[in-house]
Amino acid sequence: MRARALVAAALAVTQAVSAAAVADLAERADFSALGAALAARAEVKTAQADGTTALHWAAQHDHEPSVAALLAAGAPPDQVNRYGVTPLSLACINGSASVADRLLAAGADPNRATPGGETPLMTAARAGRAPLARALVARGADVNARLPLLGQTPLMWAAAEGHAAVVEVLLAGGADACAAVDSGFTALLFAARGGHRAAVAALLRAGVDVNDVTRPARSGGKLPRRGTSALLLAIENGHFELALDLLERGADAGDMRSGYTPLHVMVWVRKADRGEDEGFPEPRVTGPVNSVQLIRRLVAAGARVNDRLGGGPSGGGRIARKGATPFLLAADTADLEYMKLLLELGADPRITNADGATALMAAAGLGTRAAGEEAGSEDESLAAVEFLLGIGADINAVTENGDTAMHGAAFANFPRMVHLLAKRGMRFDVWYTRNKRGWTPLLIAEGHRFGNFKPSFETMDAIKRELTAQGVTPPPPTPVTPVIGYGN
Repeated sequence: MRARALVAAALAVTQAVSAAAVADLAERADFSALGAALAARAEVKTAQADGTTALHWAAQHDHEPSVAALLAAGAPPDQVNRYGVTPLSLACINGSASVADRLLAAGADPNRATPGGETPLMTAARAGRAPLARALVARGADVNARLPLLGQTPLMWAAAEGHAAVVEVLLAGGADACAAVDSGFTALLFAARGGHRAAVAALLRAGVDVNDVTRPARSGGKLPRRGTSALLLAIENGHFELALDLLERGADAGDMRSGYTPLHVMVWVRKADRGEDEGFPEPRVTGPVNSVQLIRRLVAAGARVNDRLGGGPSGGGRIARKGATPFLLAADTADLEYMKLLLELGADPRITNADGATALMAAAGLGTRAAGEEAGSEDESLAAVEFLLGIGADINAVTENGDTAMHGAAFANFPRMVHLLAKRGMRFDVWYTRNKRGWTPLLIAEGHRFGNFKPSFETMDAIKRELTAQGVTPPPPTPVTPVIGYGN
């Protein structure tokens, strides 16, 4: 009787499997029916229409007993579906070390990549599971494999995601800690951009140079500047605690290989332009360290407050970066708090850029290309100018291009600034002159400017009132001629 019952049960299972293939049972996670089908020696290699097998589904569901049973029944561990995905790849997506161990022991290739080039170890690194990464490395996974298009390695994935334990596994397995992609990013720089302190620490313990910088193989687009360090990336992304870590480990607080020192970079980190076309928004600061604390620490670590930039953008109406100090750039964004802090730390407010532009001119609006979209409101700029006048700034200075603070007020569309400068003693014969382009402040307000040629009627009215106060009849409007820049 017992034998008859077993035969009947086997026949029932066979009929069930004929109605629903083994892969379908695994897809539905009906593991009891799957177990019965395997006991009845059902075919395990049959795939669904897209090539997915029962072993794929068992790995997808992270069901180790079914994976073991399917492998024991002869399921190929490396069979791919239509999309080139193996069961091991699915196990790595889940971060399952136990399932991956089963597949690797059965002969799954630890280096078999997806059609996009992602190896199981890359997937494991991104998932952040150290035991899984360790199992793959132990079975011969290539720790230095690269994605075909962008060239990322497993270590870069782990560092970028902040998986410090995986970083340590990969380094112990021989990963090249200094490998870089075309943009110049290394694992350290990926980790620094993400603010991953533990991952950064692991890489530095492995001997990576804290002052390593980007050396891009190509340029253009949104690539970081050549010479960008982990310290700059941490600062630009608001990871001030990490920046302190890096300083403690020997990062150069005055490094200018990117073209800018950390103190210069703090200008736009603290106050970014409001327009969509210029730079990036201010980062969300992570951790308890604020920008003032970091600035003080930078100076204590050797940052020089009066360092002048060796180059950078110029022309097109902007304040030329060449020769600019952090103080001058802080004035350009009307960041009064930063200006006062730099002054306390030893900044010389009299230093100009290479064109002779002063901090007062910058605060008044000189260098504005998109009025209303750049950092510094009129109220903030007025406060910055008043402060500068209070510490002895020369209100009548003129740049080599013939611009004055009043020209700056016209560029920025700041009518109240026009009246403030006149009230505080700016000489009429200085400000009502033509710059190198032949523009007076009134012509600039009419739209003779760089970029946006829309006139500012409020600023025009303010300038005309000051002209009238000097006994000068305002001239009629002059047709606007579009321009590109000073040509420098």
